[in-house]
Amino acid sequence: MEQKEKALREPIVCVLGHVDHGKTTLLDAIRGTSIAKAEAGGITQRIGATEIDASSIEKKAKELLKGGKLRIPGLLFIDTPGHVAFSNMRARGGSLADIAILVIDINEGLKPQTVESINILKKFRTPFVVTANKIDGIDLFRPSKATAFREFIKDQRPEYVEGLESKLYNLVSAIYNQGFSADRYDRIGDFSKTLAIVPVSAKLGIGISDLLMILSGLAQRFLESDISLKNDELGAGTVIEVKVESSLGTTLDTVLFQGKIKRGDSIAINTSEGPKVTKVKALFVNSGRTRKDLKERERVNAAAGIRVLIVDKYEVIPGSPLLVVKGDATEQIETILKESSPNIQLAPDGIMVKADALGSLEAVCYELSEEDIKIRSASIGNVTRRDIVDAATMNNPLDRLIVAFNVSVLPEAKSASLGTDVAVLNGNIIYSLVDQTKKWKEMKKSEMEEERLGSMPIPSKIVIMPEYIFRTTKPVIVGVKVTSGRIKVGDSLIKGDGRYGGTIKSIRDGEVSKKFAESGSEVAVAIDGVTLHRQIVPSEALYVDITENVVRDLRKNNMDADTMQTLEEIIKIKRKENIFWGTKA
Repeated sequence: MEQKEKALREPIVCVLGHVDHGKTTLLDAIRGTSIAKAEAGGITQRIGATEIDASSIEKKAKELLKGGKLRIPGLLFIDTPGHVAFSNMRARGGSLADIAILVIDINEGLKPQTVESINILKKFRTPFVVTANKIDGIDLFRPSKATAFREFIKDQRPEYVEGLESKLYNLVSAIYNQGFSADRYDRIGDFSKTLAIVPVSAKLGIGISDLLMILSGLAQRFLESDISLKNDELGAGTVIEVKVESSLGTTLDTVLFQGKIKRGDSIAINTSEGPKVTKVKALFVNSGRTRKDLKERERVNAAAGIRVLIVDKYEVIPGSPLLVVKGDATEQIETILKESSPNIQLAPDGIMVKADALGSLEAVCYELSEEDIKIRSASIGNVTRRDIVDAATMNNPLDRLIVAFNVSVLPEAKSASLGTDVAVLNGNIIYSLVDQTKKWKEMKKSEMEEERLGSMPIPSKIVIMPEYIFRTTKPVIVGVKVTSGRIKVGDSLIKGDGRYGGTIKSIRDGEVSKKFAESGSEVAVAIDGVTLHRQIVPSEALYVDITENVVRDLRKNNMDADTMQTLEEIIKIKRKENIFWGTKA
């Protein structure tokens, strides 16, 4: 007896890639595959998603299918492109997407957000296909009526094909460095071992049918268990966007990936106050090929983009689960708590991270941790006064940083930050924020090092100028020439024989008081603890006293030649009493 094939739902597809590599253009091209009148009805603009039915794909990819039929009813594309959106769309303990498209500009190759996207795909273990976009930008491109890639390439000059092959080779090599074996889709024998690259021009619609065919084939061959139609199961979805309208109430734009949902169902959702149970007041779907006309439905089956009007005005968290409840909601609430707990490695010390949703919070923290940046606190929401106060209490100045992704810094937080050294880095591109964080830490380290060096005595030499004697005792006030290094108020001085030469009490340049005086300058100094013509005399060289720790630091970070020469002179002076002084430094 022949076994009946399982019924399948639409695979859910997300689009990721670097900024300006063509994610939105690709989605527009995919939506445009069924715009022709002859194919009316082949595309439906769902809420937060675009559904392309199997018949539309079969028409576009008939050359590739060779008369075959698809088992899936179509493909459901999430309309919000980007790896942050992908991270926020969580389901089943992983990603909402069954399969993803990684868009790469074939002329630019892998960029920071491309690598971020690959890391996110690895993290969620989501299968994906690469589109090598902008093939129309390769030299000697020849316009063609063919839109299927394998037909298009036949119309191209050998020089263009050679250029395309060279860029594909570079792309394959770059992807290999990220841990994947890849090749052009029509050269692959085993798709379970090799990542498919589909050359496309999203702008001109070239290769789109090939892409749809590859996605469909991979989904029904390798994802059967994930996309099996299970309408008998309780409805489960992910909230993509939350809208609050005074006249209507709270609506949740949701992608339903499992089971069914109907008006009047109890549903569990995650809110700013934790998991809550509410009821479905109304369900809406788009009625056809535009997003403007909504139609109310009694029930909807997966997979679908829907708008759910709920009874209560809860502050629902985007990217969180929506689960239909029958009877006791304990299981659903436990699921929400589990999926809403951030998977982030925290350290006792480190910076603070804030983000707009759980997925983006994890994505930002993941990229920061890849740069060995420790994270002490990670949470969802705007930057508040409490966050500033918390960061300001950190002992290490390098930890007084808040990285804020796609959230606001509240006025109360801005006021609280005044007078503190707490820094807030705000943005909505992860790689840019990570880059800013690295630069801030480097700058802060440099400032701290400069401050440390500023407080550390530096090997310096001064000579008392005989023509500038203003006072001979309590304290001695004389004009000096700084011949090397940098003297500062508080420096202790020694003579050439190692004996105490006084302590610098003040430095003046004319009428201006100074904390420092650099090599080459002539300034008046007040020297406490000695008497002129007794302990010290005019024209005598005096040296700034240093510790062995200073010797160690300066040997690691050499200063100018004159300062290093003075260091050697001081070492010789010190070794008159201790022949091993400075040897362990």
